[in-house]
Amino acid sequence: MVKLQGGDEYCRTMWRKLVDITMQQNQETYNRLNVTLTEDDVMGESLYNDMLPGIVSDLMARKIAQESEGAIVVYLDEFKNKEGDPMGVIIRKKDGGYLYTTTDIACAKYRHDVLHADRVLYYIDSRQHQHLMQAWTIVRKAGYIPQSMTLEHHMFGMMLGKDGKPFKTRAGGTIRLSDLLDEAVERAGKLIREKNSDMAEDELKQLAEVVGIGAVKYADLSKSRTTDYIFDWDNMLAFEGNTAPYMQYAYTRVASVFKRAGIDSASLTLPIILNDDRERQLAARLLQFEETITSVAREGMPHMMCSYLYELACLFSGFYEHCPILAAETEELRQSRLKLALLTQKTLKAGLDTLGIGTVEKM
Repeated sequence: MVKLQGGDEYCRTMWRKLVDITMQQNQETYNRLNVTLTEDDVMGESLYNDMLPGIVSDLMARKIAQESEGAIVVYLDEFKNKEGDPMGVIIRKKDGGYLYTTTDIACAKYRHDVLHADRVLYYIDSRQHQHLMQAWTIVRKAGYIPQSMTLEHHMFGMMLGKDGKPFKTRAGGTIRLSDLLDEAVERAGKLIREKNSDMAEDELKQLAEVVGIGAVKYADLSKSRTTDYIFDWDNMLAFEGNTAPYMQYAYTRVASVFKRAGIDSASLTLPIILNDDRERQLAARLLQFEETITSVAREGMPHMMCSYLYELACLFSGFYEHCPILAAETEELRQSRLKLALLTQKTLKAGLDTLGIGTVEKM
């Protein structure tokens, strides 16, 4: 690590190879998962290497840090050790190596000085909370960022094995994400083939990819971010209940109604009428979409969107079953219900889009 941080040519060459191989595989996975990150968005911790000596020197000069047994340490009154003394946070080891804390101090400073961020959200394991709090305490003490700039740890729980213990990814005992995605697409393909035996192979393949990948993403995002949960292959790839395919199917139902009726949405010129309780409940839930978006943005909790979409799809299912749309008693009621269905479809699509999950026109 010391050689790498110091710019040793051999270490840097080998490190670069490892990074390139990793990022190439990551990009392939991002593309499959409909994640919009690209190479241009990558900023590894090595970016801050040149800043680290200056930060340590500055903290030393301002008496925020001091030398202790050859290492450079910041003692924080805000954190106590077992003896009740201020906890020492090492920012440079005695062998000259820098630590994650030093990098995170530089990272916060960079995000203010260069990126001009006013709100920074860190999505990191809950076990790293104290580490981040210590790094940010030092950042605040040094005045590297203004008080108005927020640093938020949006911690997440762990994915556990069926034994209730955290997955040890380095031990190699976990399922590879690429294999999970392949299995999801294969299962989705079989289900779609059962319902559409005459579907063209190209269309089936495209549908299976959207439905299978959506199922995996939704299974993860629908869990509260802060809680641990047990990985279960079958639950992850379920296509019934509170799942992405259930939402995708609700979306296709609306597309099917408009296709059967041969109606263009632009021809719906009459207002929405809410007579039936199911119409009122569906309309009220549609109006809460903006509130849901705001809550997700504020709290960083995607499962709120999943819960909203599931409730919306359930309400639409009740409306669809009990309120005739194309066979409505009057033209006014027919147009009103078509408009409600269309609004539901648009909202489902917009909500799934915020989760990076695609929609399909038929299933």
